[in-house]
Amino acid sequence: MKYLLIFTLFIALASCQKTDLSTKKIKMLTSPVESNTSLPFLKVGEDQQLYLSWVVENKEQAQLKYALMKEEGIWSASAIASGEDWFVNWADYPSINIDQKGNKLSHYLAKSTSGTYSYDINLTLSRAIDNWSESFIPHQDKTPTEHGFVSVIPSVNSFIVAWLDGRNTGGESHESHGHQGAMTLRTATIDLNGHLSDEVELDNRVCDCCQTSGAITSNGPIFVYRDRSEDEIRDIAIVRRINGAWTIPKSIYHDQWKIAGCPVNGPRIAAQGSQVVVAWFSAPESKPQVKLIFSNDAGATFGKPLLIDGEHSLGRVDVAIDEEGIAYVSWLSSIENKSEIKAIAANSDGIIGQSIIIAETSPSRSSGFPQMELFKNELYFAWTTTAEDASHIQMAKITL
Repeated sequence: MKYLLIFTLFIALASCQKTDLSTKKIKMLTSPVESNTSLPFLKVGEDQQLYLSWVVENKEQAQLKYALMKEEGIWSASAIASGEDWFVNWADYPSINIDQKGNKLSHYLAKSTSGTYSYDINLTLSRAIDNWSESFIPHQDKTPTEHGFVSVIPSVNSFIVAWLDGRNTGGESHESHGHQGAMTLRTATIDLNGHLSDEVELDNRVCDCCQTSGAITSNGPIFVYRDRSEDEIRDIAIVRRINGAWTIPKSIYHDQWKIAGCPVNGPRIAAQGSQVVVAWFSAPESKPQVKLIFSNDAGATFGKPLLIDGEHSLGRVDVAIDEEGIAYVSWLSSIENKSEIKAIAANSDGIIGQSIIIAETSPSRSSGFPQMELFKNELYFAWTTTAEDASHIQMAKITL
């Protein structure tokens, strides 16, 4: 009995140590980006390499670039695409996604008409080299409406893409969507030649401008997003592809957050086999909070959520999970006109460690959505800083 107690205490102590980030040292990194850059997107590809994409803007055009980290401080950077008609938005940022063989799928948004809320998703492919294909559009409706907030899951010789689709909205602003049709969530599969298949509507009424997020589990691909009921309840929902068919949308937890407009604050998901974690922002009864929830069956069911941050939270979350099932959450917190990028670790037993402040930043839209990725036992961070009407991407890491 004594040895069992000692063993239990040892396991508990080890769990506490692994979830305590407050003692870790933050190392600022040299980023591969130039000035006038924003919208960072960090991604560990299925090829087990770390990538960063970003947008460079001037008066004439916008350009999407990316870099592969060769070793710490050494990056190989190149351009993906550029255009004069892009829709560049602080919350709806481009991405790069990589399969096991190094094939890449990237996306950006381009205006479809002169209207404010009419733009299309543009996808471009690279077959394990830096030659990018001509862009193509995954949605076939050809309506002058909003299409964006893309999530991509690499698969076998293909990419599974999900996005918010405004074909039923009539093209009005976010505030007037309710007077026409609702924003929908759709998906399609893109093969390595750019051919589309399996396009289907996943949910016929979702929040208008919150990010989607996807992951691959031992049971297949899953997406999470902010749903929207007829009563304006905007909680987080999940869809899963099981045996080739998508499940009916299901709430991961009933926050019962009733809000008339879109909060522009989507969830993030990560998975290791059958272990799934979701982080999200909510504010029921005007009480801001960041939550984390675990699933041990590939997203079929979830436990009770953990409260990561309360009244000071601004959301803008990111999440990662390691092979031991420890989750890492980053988010934006604000106290007395000062905003901080924070990170914390927690496990499914409910043990939440001490948080760490990664950097101070601005709460404004120009600071965007901070990024976090777990790569080789290190947490990497990227975020946008603004000063004197110029923006720049900064990076840091902590070793676990």
